[in-house]
Amino acid sequence: MGIAANVFLATFKALAGVVSGSIAIVMDAVNNLSDAMSSVITIIGTKLSERPADRMHPFGYGRVEYFSAIVISVIVLTTGITSLIESAKKIFNPTSPEYTPVTLTIIIVAIVVKLILGRYVKSKGEKLKSDSLIASGSDALFDAVITLGTLVSAIIMLMWGVSLDGILGSLISVIIIKSGVDMLKSPINELLGSRIAGEFVRNVKKEVMSFEGVHGVFDVIMHTYGPDTIIGSLHVNVHDTMTASEIHVLDRSIAERLYEKFGIIATVGIYAINTGDNEASKMQAEIVKEVKKIDHISSMHGFYVDFKRKVISFDIVVDFSVADAVALMNDLEKTLSAVYPGFRFNIVLDNNYSDETE
Repeated sequence: MGIAANVFLATFKALAGVVSGSIAIVMDAVNNLSDAMSSVITIIGTKLSERPADRMHPFGYGRVEYFSAIVISVIVLTTGITSLIESAKKIFNPTSPEYTPVTLTIIIVAIVVKLILGRYVKSKGEKLKSDSLIASGSDALFDAVITLGTLVSAIIMLMWGVSLDGILGSLISVIIIKSGVDMLKSPINELLGSRIAGEFVRNVKKEVMSFEGVHGVFDVIMHTYGPDTIIGSLHVNVHDTMTASEIHVLDRSIAERLYEKFGIIATVGIYAINTGDNEASKMQAEIVKEVKKIDHISSMHGFYVDFKRKVISFDIVVDFSVADAVALMNDLEKTLSAVYPGFRFNIVLDNNYSDETE
């Protein structure tokens, strides 16, 4: 639908632009042609992303959609830069476009078609969680606004004889460039590994906490491999009195629920909570107090005391603002070793991977 609509609009806008001598309309036609190319790339990208996992790509080809969205964005940027160069020439060497009723009709039809197409494609993209479709839909809506500007310029020319063609063409080009930059952000962030949305993490934690025997959820890490494939891991707190078979059942149950409800292929790690030993609780309270004295440590979890081996283990989450988190962790270990000289400390430095304080 996008290809058909954009080829139709590009053809008629190009004819109208050439006949009227309007650089703005010609640049608008070029933009429509780039949209048709974007639609072709979207189709190719979507088909490639549906390929099943194989030996070389065990997570599938879902991330191909991110690459197709990037290619679309680059095409939009290239179109915008080319348009800006041509429009700038018209500012310094202006000509007076000759608009006719046919030209104005083509412009009005183009606005209506682009509005309908943009809303349709964007809604489908949101429904299918497709970055490339959302990008194409957003671009079409931008085009409608751009073409509306062309219509306003034509009306001003007809009523007052003032030509804004070069200026309008430049403004259109700047808008195209801006939309191209904005469209690049989402797929690039996905490829780099963007932070998981806080609401999604909270829903996952709430679901896991609903299981009997779970006393805390930490270290939620998620990787996306396309809109339909999420690989992740998390840790849960359980009492150290649970048997291996009970932990096995709990682990499998959580993994199954996360896949059924959220589509997450999850690995569930276990943290044990000391039970029946008041000394461990006292030690934890004292260590927590020491940890709170240090700035930039946002949370602590996974605490356990192995009295047999004399090992105290726990995880800390340090703010991203800290330049040397390892040095901070080493200083903490030295401080605690002075308080508990007979124990060895196993402190794990975690990143705050989710969009909330754990």
